Amino acid sequence: MLKRLVIATGNAGKLREIRALLEPLKIEVLPQSDFNVPEAAEPYCTFIENALVKARHASKLTGLPALADDSGICVDALGGAPGVISALYAGDNPRSDAANNAKLLADLKSIKNRAAHYHCVMVLVRHADDPQPLIAEGSWHGEILEAPRGEGGFGYDPLFLDVKLGKTGAELAPEVKNKVSHRGQALAALLQKLS
Repeated sequence: MLKRLVIATGNAGKLREIRALLEPLKIEVLPQSDFNVPEAAEPYCTFIENALVKARHASKLTGLPALADDSGICVDALGGAPGVISALYAGDNPRSDAANNAKLLADLKSIKNRAAHYHCVMVLVRHADDPQPLIAEGSWHGEILEAPRGEGGFGYDPLFLDVKLGKTGAELAPEVKNKVSHRGQALAALLQKLS
């Protein structure tokens, strides 16, 4: 069983969620920033390729097993956009959740079909050249609201409505979100493979 694991992300929200999900396993979870690991380039058009490159990058520079996630929101009416560029949807000067949410609302202004889903791929490598990385996926289905609701979460959570629960990702308590979210599903599936 793993004792120490570097998380290949600079996103504080993702780090908080992953730490909470791994806490019961008594694994020491270290952010890549503890090792001054820069963000990896994410040049690919799929979540799986980007997650894999991030995990290998963090493992290579730390010498530790690494866990990476690549995730985003996919809107049906936009052909799956913003998808892998969710964090940079409105550009990166500066990168901001507020700007990304505003762009998404503008792009959906006259569109009635607002079905969307978050998708997450989690990759765990034991070492940088691991020939058999563990890979798991999760999806969280809902729709995009016309205005934000809630104070919690991050990213597109204030706009993303879980129709079954009647709440946005930003309105859900963290422990509830971690059970139903794309990231929670992917990590649960990964941990099953790990055991």
